[in-house]
Amino acid sequence: MRPLAGGRPEPRFHVALVHPEIPQNTGNVGRLCVGLGLRLHLVHPLGFRTDEKAVRRAGIDHWRQVDLQEWPTLDDFLRWAEGRRVHVLSRHAPRPVSMAVFEAGDVLVFGRESTGLPPVLQAREPAWRIPIPGPIRSLNLANAVAVAAYEALRQLDPALFPPPGPDSSGLR
Repeated sequence: MRPLAGGRPEPRFHVALVHPEIPQNTGNVGRLCVGLGLRLHLVHPLGFRTDEKAVRRAGIDHWRQVDLQEWPTLDDFLRWAEGRRVHVLSRHAPRPVSMAVFEAGDVLVFGRESTGLPPVLQAREPAWRIPIPGPIRSLNLANAVAVAAYEALRQLDPALFPPPGPDSSGLR
């Protein structure tokens, strides 16, 4: 596991995956984090290895660029998260993520692909869901992270999302 490196600049916000199981999902989330300037936290146990050989075999060519923090246990992660604004995302949450108010340094927490968040996090507030009007129970983990991360980015850096103007060629 990579230790918490001192002197790293604070990211816009943090994304935490608690016990992820599918390396491709985690690889996609890592790529998203690189692209948005976020720190990725992986909470062990994981359903895969993150050593160089395993990452190379999975075809994840950007892994060395990921601002990564691995936590040996959920308790270790929760100790680090004390005093931080933590948002949990769950399909069982009562409010849509569009109602969240994000601030720099916030932590967005997602559970494992098969079972979601552990009980200690299910009851945590604030909790947000991603509305899914179609006949599926949930989104792929990497897609869910992208939806929530871009909502947080839209709020934190609105200049990246200018409103439509006269030069929008009729686009909404």
